Amino acid sequence: MGEHKDYGVFLPNAAGGWMISSTAPYPPASYDYNRQVARLAEDAGLDFIMAMAKWRGFGGSTDHWGETLESMTMMAGLAEATSRVKIWATVHANMQNPAFAAKVFTTLQQISGGRAGMNIVNGAYADEFQQMGIWDDTMSHDDRYAMTEEWTQAVLRLWSEPSVTMNGQFFTLTDCESRPLPDPRPTIISAGRSDRGRAFQAQYSDGAFLGSETLEGMRDLSRDVHERAAANGRTVRTYSMMTIVQGDTDAEAEATAERYGEGLDREALSNMRRSWGWDAQRALSWAEGAKGEEAFQTPYVTGSAETLSEKVLDILDRAELDGLMLIFPDYLEGLPRFGETVLPALRAAESAGADAAGTTEPVGAEVAS
Repeated sequence: MGEHKDYGVFLPNAAGGWMISSTAPYPPASYDYNRQVARLAEDAGLDFIMAMAKWRGFGGSTDHWGETLESMTMMAGLAEATSRVKIWATVHANMQNPAFAAKVFTTLQQISGGRAGMNIVNGAYADEFQQMGIWDDTMSHDDRYAMTEEWTQAVLRLWSEPSVTMNGQFFTLTDCESRPLPDPRPTIISAGRSDRGRAFQAQYSDGAFLGSETLEGMRDLSRDVHERAAANGRTVRTYSMMTIVQGDTDAEAEATAERYGEGLDREALSNMRRSWGWDAQRALSWAEGAKGEEAFQTPYVTGSAETLSEKVLDILDRAELDGLMLIFPDYLEGLPRFGETVLPALRAAESAGADAAGTTEPVGAEVAS
């Protein structure tokens, strides 16, 4: 484990953060709060900060994500508020013309001094876009990826060519200019676990967010993306999301997680599943029977600083990931605590692994690209 692992934070630019619970902390959708989190991430020594793009919440007693901040403009502000962390903002390919997006991220690249990243999503949740009159229910999953691929090709050309003309299935550019060209080009990030999603990551992304129910499944997805990228002559770093619940003791952390679960907002949870395409009755029935752990929108780990260090290292090793994007129920308390008590142990493990790699001849080792 000698290679550098990337640790970042998923910013809470939507009210409630990543907990669907009335008994969990409730981060506000405010620029001031997110600026504090961004600076804490930089001070802690994390590598990146990322903000999602969300246009409609899920209601319930917590009004989960009912209030949100726009990703690209918020991240431009945070680029000025920080100096080192990478700045990854999200854009919907189905919503923004590629010429607009190319110009926005060229600007963000200048503001950030070369730290900008574009997280590309293709718009899969109908409710968000039906309210704007831009949802196309005739498009299949594969259609959305075909659109996103063409969109990404257009952006990459606009970032590298003085003028672009293309007549595609989804987008038309005629002698389209987008100068100045960004130097270097922004990092490209995307999330997906389907075969089509992983093919997109291997072809276009520099960072890939993956999800699986098991560490073995995550390992297989990570290997697949690494191998596909290598076949394309590229390198892609793989990541997953993880919520951190830290306590002075393992028992205290576990009790805190259980308390968060007791406040599970089942109505918001049902609405979220419905937005994924579930039948309304199925979503409601499932939410009514859901366990408290569903209050966490991502996999989570609990424990003392020592236990968390061991768990995070084990996850990265067994899943063969290049890093994690971290979530904290209470960012202002949890993030600096993690930075002071857990991150040093993770970095020390990297250093120890690098030292061992430099003095020991590996035998039969598998190395992720």
